[in-house]
Amino acid sequence: MISDNLVKGLIKQMNYEFYSAHSYLSMAAYCSEENLDGFANFFLVQAEEERYHAMKFYNFINDMGERAVVEGFPTPNNEFSSMLDVFEKGLKHEQEVTRRIYDLADIALDEREHATMTFLNWFIEEQVEEEALFDSLIQKLKRIDKDSNAFFMLDSELGKRSFDEGDA
Repeated sequence: MISDNLVKGLIKQMNYEFYSAHSYLSMAAYCSEENLDGFANFFLVQAEEERYHAMKFYNFINDMGERAVVEGFPTPNNEFSSMLDVFEKGLKHEQEVTRRIYDLADIALDEREHATMTFLNWFIEEQVEEEALFDSLIQKLKRIDKDSNAFFMLDSELGKRSFDEGDA
C-alpha cells in the first residue's frame, strides 16, 4: 500500500510536470518572437514531452488506486535575454526536476515501495538524457557565439525534432 506522503509527492510531481510544459511553452514563445522557428520547435516538443511525463504520473497514481489531483501552478518565466539564456534556464529547470525525482525516489526507497521505485527509475534515466541534451546545446551555443551561419544551422537542425513517446 502506498503511503499518503508518497501519494502527495507523486501528485506534486505530476503537477510540476504540467508546470514544466508551460515553462517550455514560454520558451517556445520567446523563440517564435525572435523568428527562430527551429528553436521554437525544440521547446514545443519539450513541452509535449513534459505533458507526456505528467500523464505517466497521472496514470500511475490512478493505477495505484489513488486519485490524481490537478492543482494550479505559478506563472512560468517569460523573460529571456538571449537563446543561451533560454537554454541555461532550461537546464536549471531540468536540474530542479531531477532533484524532485530523486527526493521522490528516496521516499519510495525508505518506504520500500517497490512499484513506485520501479516507476521512478524510468524518470531517473530520462533526467540524465534531458540534462545532457540541454548541456550539449548550451555548449554548442557558446561555441558558435556570433557565427550567424552556425546559429541558423542549429536552428534548422532543431526544427527537425519531433515528439516520439519512445524517446520521451
